[in-house]
Amino acid sequence: MRRLFPVPPVPDPTVGPGGSESDREWSLAELADAYAYPEPDGGRKTWLRANMVSTLDGAAQHDGRSQPISSAADMRVFGTLRALADVVIAGAETVRQEGYRPARVRADFAEARRAAGQAPVPAIAVVSASLELDFSLPLFTSPLAPTLVLTGAAAAPERIAAAERAGARVVIAGDGVGVDPARALGALAELGHTRLLTEGGPRLLGQFVTAGVLDELCLTVSPMLTAGDAQRIAGGPAVAVPQQFALVSLLEEEGFLFSRYRRD
Repeated sequence: MRRLFPVPPVPDPTVGPGGSESDREWSLAELADAYAYPEPDGGRKTWLRANMVSTLDGAAQHDGRSQPISSAADMRVFGTLRALADVVIAGAETVRQEGYRPARVRADFAEARRAAGQAPVPAIAVVSASLELDFSLPLFTSPLAPTLVLTGAAAAPERIAAAERAGARVVIAGDGVGVDPARALGALAELGHTRLLTEGGPRLLGQFVTAGVLDELCLTVSPMLTAGDAQRIAGGPAVAVPQQFALVSLLEEEGFLFSRYRRD
């Protein structure tokens, strides 16, 4: 994996004559340092980061899943970002399509999580208006950290009861049938979750973008073309004015680009 941006400010034995790091597999500790959450400031309660993958022609999925356009390096970054987060937020359709399971303990990050005051694993938070979820799945019945279900106040009482019977913690984050993005982040902060990671899908990421609450985007650009009509990484209504993000870092491995952007 090579660092393309920013260029290291001082000479380094791994830097070749072209000015970029020679190809090698970065350690998980190096990735964790590269993707560390910013230190909290006085006025900000949470930091919402998104992690998505896209092909060269803008497809966020192939045959409904992200795995076919991913890579081993992408999965190392994926695992690192999860290991740094307090909670992983995903839409109900993504949970179904990707076959979400509970987060697992990763020994490489165990001490760092303890030092940061985090639980051994991040909680999974599922955003669902209808709560039409299979509560018999391990995500709900056997997680190391109770799975959260974010929904609106108008959700069917019997579905809320089903989620709670399965062991999930239901969090009301909207006055109607859906979830208000800003309110959802506030509710998670009240539970002690401030380092937030969303893995989409496109509809949920679009809601966060439209609401103006996304702080950072970690985007893997896959060197593949798929054509077809797959979704982009964010969907839904367009924002009135495009939001400007600044490039923070750029890594490369085997043609995959791992970019990191923060809101200006």
